[in-house]
Amino acid sequence: MDNEAVGQIAGLHRMTSARELHMKAVYRSASPYLEDEMNLPVKDLDAALPFYKKIMGFEIVSREDLPTKSAVLGRNDVQMGLAENGGDPTQEGCFFEVDSVEAAFSELKSNGLDREEAGFRIDRYGDTSYKVFFVVAPDGLCYCLGERQK
Repeated sequence: MDNEAVGQIAGLHRMTSARELHMKAVYRSASPYLEDEMNLPVKDLDAALPFYKKIMGFEIVSREDLPTKSAVLGRNDVQMGLAENGGDPTQEGCFFEVDSVEAAFSELKSNGLDREEAGFRIDRYGDTSYKVFFVVAPDGLCYCLGERQK
């Protein structure tokens, strides 16, 4: 193989790697830690929403002001809800199953998450293992993002 061919292959590899780094993760499911992923507590909905939109890539599906301020957020086929319901956000959160934790972390970082390392680890739930990492939102809710291992 000549030097030109080697250079072309190396260039394609760099392009593929760069593309992979900017791929968006697919969120497959949401499971709350305690009760209801559609009623996660936040103290100030208006202050919380920018993190979910800008950093986590969710879109607002609906929003209500009465009886409490709340919003339903969606991404892929997953929905979650935030509400000013008086609950303690530091005691709640969700597990999101994603297709790729590497893509999920890379996307969060490129969206502005101020963290250098994901801190990946393998957690086992019953007979299933997941490669996971955790993100704590500014509102105090904790999220575990996990990719099922084969």
